[in-house]
Amino acid sequence: MNFSTIKLYFKFTSQQRTGVFILFVIIIVLQLVYFFVDFSLPEKTFPEKEEWMSLQSEIDSMKFVKSNEKPKVYSFNPNFITDYKGYKLGMSVQQIDRLFAFRKENKYVSSAKEFQEVTKISDSLLNVMAPLFKFPDWVQNKKDFKTERKEFVHRENFKKEKIIVLDINEATQEDLIKLYGIGEALSLRILKQKEILGCFVSMEQMNDVWGLSPEVISELNSHFKVVIPSTFKKIAINEASLKELSQFSYFRYTLAKQIVTYRSMNGNINNIEDLSKIKGFPVDKAKIISLYLEF
Repeated sequence: MNFSTIKLYFKFTSQQRTGVFILFVIIIVLQLVYFFVDFSLPEKTFPEKEEWMSLQSEIDSMKFVKSNEKPKVYSFNPNFITDYKGYKLGMSVQQIDRLFAFRKENKYVSSAKEFQEVTKISDSLLNVMAPLFKFPDWVQNKKDFKTERKEFVHRENFKKEKIIVLDINEATQEDLIKLYGIGEALSLRILKQKEILGCFVSMEQMNDVWGLSPEVISELNSHFKVVIPSTFKKIAINEASLKELSQFSYFRYTLAKQIVTYRSMNGNINNIEDLSKIKGFPVDKAKIISLYLEF
């Protein structure tokens, strides 16, 4: 291919040359616009954002301090260790079960040594767990309780008054706090238990209120008695639904279901003896439970 042949490819008419020129002008203008015109959108400013940013350094410093903090270790009452808690502390299943069996008898450990005797944990594990134990104040001060009580009784200004016996179901928080050994927490706990049960039917139920020492229970028995309200509605054991039975404090869902099954297979339950034959029934509470039921 010679030069004359190549020249034919670059031969334009006047209109074509004008079009090519205009095309170059357009390209150059677009390039200039691209380089010199700012197409970015104006950034919106928010006063709140500026305020947040001003606090960012403080937040970062707080995060740094928190990241270097050691996790807090909280004290706990060893009588209420759960399966998970015991596992995390290093107890075996057998050791946890021994504690559960002990608690099922409505007994409580009152020292680290007694906890070891019940659960059979090793000395090394006890040394790890014992600093975390927290027993109620009345347990820690148990040794001084009788001495303090004697001092209280023999005060010079003490006037012997006739004991007025009140109905425990009518007692207010103020009435309960008057007794030596009962404070705000224990009085509220007694009233809460009464609310859950509907009413007390026996002073023996004071043994079921956690935190009451034998001395305090004795004081309660001296100053209070049980009068079952005339408006108290008993549970119709042969008519109550599964839901109603399971809501009764002395029954659990499993036992309530067993009772419903027993009724459907054997007919009506005639007395507390029939009820005590059902698996899982708390026989030791039979006398108290019978006072809540209608056969």
